Amino acid sequence: MTKHHIPSFMTGIALLLPITLTTMAVVLLAPVVPQIMAEFGTTPGHEYLVPMVLTLPALCVALLCPFAGILGDYFGRRKLLLASFVIYALVGLAPIFLKDLTTILVSRVGVGIAEALIYVLSTTMIGDYFKGAERDKWLAGQTAFASMSALLFFNVGGILGDFGWRTPFWVYSSALVMFALVWIFTWEPAGDDDADEEADAAPHKLSWAGFPWARMATIVAVTIYGSVFFYTVQIQAASGLTELGLTSAARIGFLTSVASVGVPLGTFLYSRIARIGVGKLLLIELTLLAIGFMLMGKGGNVTGFLAGCFINQLGAGMLLPTLLVWAMSILPFEFRGRGTGFWQSAFSLGQWLSPLVVTFVALRAGGLMGSFQVLALFAGAGAAIALASLQISRKAQ
Repeated sequence: MTKHHIPSFMTGIALLLPITLTTMAVVLLAPVVPQIMAEFGTTPGHEYLVPMVLTLPALCVALLCPFAGILGDYFGRRKLLLASFVIYALVGLAPIFLKDLTTILVSRVGVGIAEALIYVLSTTMIGDYFKGAERDKWLAGQTAFASMSALLFFNVGGILGDFGWRTPFWVYSSALVMFALVWIFTWEPAGDDDADEEADAAPHKLSWAGFPWARMATIVAVTIYGSVFFYTVQIQAASGLTELGLTSAARIGFLTSVASVGVPLGTFLYSRIARIGVGKLLLIELTLLAIGFMLMGKGGNVTGFLAGCFINQLGAGMLLPTLLVWAMSILPFEFRGRGTGFWQSAFSLGQWLSPLVVTFVALRAGGLMGSFQVLALFAGAGAAIALASLQISRKAQ
């Protein structure tokens, strides 16, 4: 029998919290990598294998999100999401008991599979339950939650790491708390026309007829482009500060985290001005990214560099929800899982490409600071294209 529900504040929270699990997979363990290196120092190739404990889940997300979306559209979102939490907790906790590096890496692949499902399905369900400004608010909240949880998990991982490198893995059990919240506050969505109704059976939707391929391809391309910029400061800020003469890891970490506050602030700013439209938002965001990159490259001192980082992260914090909401706005219920999977795969691909792009440019632009100036030009070119698109659309009207 079909049941009727009304999405509540706790429905949004239950679907917002899972985004922290995708952050946890990498950030929580970063402080204990040296300990894992020491533990498996006699394992052949450990110099390459140990860092993969952090990176394998992210690679799985980049590769598997589209398939997670297909599964969500066919089997339904909620049951699959609940199962993913259980899998995440089990394989996430496994390294506490495993003694061999190879089996630990296999467990990390399991984390990546569960993470891809959680990432796609929780986001898709936000799109299922909420509409208009409410949807924009909850989707934007994902950016803020992910950014703030990264700061939290880095510190939690460091504190727990004092008790041994296996201890931080216990935090993976938090997935069971999220299982409980999703179980209590969500239902299997029936469709856009009946968002408050619970589906009696899985939708089994696999037809691609009517899928917005052209518009989705445009959004995916812009997302990969924007994601490279989004992650540049997070990945390269520490190296930039080192080039400017800082040597204290603690001070570098603190200053980087201060500059990264621009991301949640940018998300908040997005929520205030989202109504102006995608074109104007992209113009503002890419301009902020360009200004930030230029200041980073030409600042010449720590203060100027950090000012550039902050401006850049402000634009990045606005950019992520803009791209996600843009993707959601073109996806009807029957395609939402697959479209969300494509978008999130594109964003993860940009994360993987970001350090490669910066290194490639740095080798040809005289170093890291030169690469920031080149990135400023690329971001500025994007802003110019956004401006031209706005002018064309105005004339067309």
